[in-house]
Amino acid sequence: MPYYDLFQHPAHEPGARYDRMIPVLWTFTALLALAGLAVDSPREILRGLWTIVITEDALITDYVLIAGPGAALVNSAIVTAITLMVLRLCRDVLNGMTLVEVGLMSGFSLFGKNFVNIWPILIGSWLYAKYRREPVGSYAGIGLMATALAPVVSYIGLDNGWGNPFWGALVGLMIGFVMPPLAAYTYKIQNGMNLYNVGFACGLVAMICVPLMVSLGADPTLHYRWAVGYNGLFAALTASLCALLIVAGLFFAGKPVWAAWAGYRRLLLTSGRAPSDYLRMFGPAPVLINTGVNGLLGMAFILVTGGDLNGPTVGGILTIMGFSAFGKHALNILPVMAGVALGGVVMHWTLNDSAVQLACLFCTTLAPVSGYFGWPYGVLAGFLHASVVLYTSSPVAGLNLYNNGFSGGLIAIVLYPVIIAVARRRKPVLQDEDYFDHLEQDSPITPPEPDEYLEDAEE
Repeated sequence: MPYYDLFQHPAHEPGARYDRMIPVLWTFTALLALAGLAVDSPREILRGLWTIVITEDALITDYVLIAGPGAALVNSAIVTAITLMVLRLCRDVLNGMTLVEVGLMSGFSLFGKNFVNIWPILIGSWLYAKYRREPVGSYAGIGLMATALAPVVSYIGLDNGWGNPFWGALVGLMIGFVMPPLAAYTYKIQNGMNLYNVGFACGLVAMICVPLMVSLGADPTLHYRWAVGYNGLFAALTASLCALLIVAGLFFAGKPVWAAWAGYRRLLLTSGRAPSDYLRMFGPAPVLINTGVNGLLGMAFILVTGGDLNGPTVGGILTIMGFSAFGKHALNILPVMAGVALGGVVMHWTLNDSAVQLACLFCTTLAPVSGYFGWPYGVLAGFLHASVVLYTSSPVAGLNLYNNGFSGGLIAIVLYPVIIAVARRRKPVLQDEDYFDHLEQDSPITPPEPDEYLEDAEE
């Protein structure tokens, strides 16, 4: 078998177009590990990693609180490295969705995913590809995102008196196996308005899995392990990362500064409706700038509203940064975030609540509503999301890490046809693009017109 370089596709193979992004991703991984080693000793990190592995990871389980910032960052680095190796060994094509997957895996590895509980789900998606006799790379990304249900594996595998590691692994395999066809279906009914499509699919699985577990004698409960007092540390780390990305986009991405900035300005004109692969639309330079700017906006929103920078919120910021390559930009996320802030003014909860702080960040899953229909609808979507998400975690006992994706899917399914029929007086139709098509290509594509839509006109 020929040697396969984890850092580069062979030049004659497809999927090499954006391979210059790979060193950036590995550098990010190394920076996570170095940051962890800088803030804690190796002995504390090893002790913390063991604590992470043996902890049931229902929301909200902040690894910074239970294991220390060093162990949390090193766990994130390990999971990110696993992600990159899985994608490369599966010959996955590098495109905007690859950056999404890296952002999701690194971010949620600060509060729910670890280098042990993700494997059964990944193997389950591999088994699905083998069952379908299709390339494993076609489903590697879905398997990675399906690790939103990794807390189910941890809960069943670690719960004394009820589950055991065998049953935890078996349930994880089943989750990984069923997620690809389910995600392909849920993608269509949300019409590209919810960027966290797999989160919605995972929510549906959890709605079945958790009641079944309870019926068999389990008693999963919500957790609120939330670290405070780390704003200085994580603000410095996050701001430095974002600044590096912006500088890299402007000066080191192979384009003149004016061209990189012009590309970013064109990116801001898009709606963000899925699928919007910004890497293929605009190239690496504008995407790096967009990633850095969005990360700074997410961090500033948390700090200005009096929130805490810790595992969950930094994970949310990294998620925003990942989706900066696939649908999010400053002009379509700010209205949705403003809707959450408006809810903090008129509703009984405040922006300081831990769950609301997460909603402030993850509400950006509904950015396409703002970009496609206009900022007033984005504010409405964020306003609704902030309340809905506070209740959708209870039925699934916090075992779906992408709970905001589940809530966002519900809101997208309701808002989309109503806005189309009432405001635009058109017939809403289901999106018919294949979910996996845009995950398997790296050829450049032309950005759609900002006001382009596919609904049928009423007769």
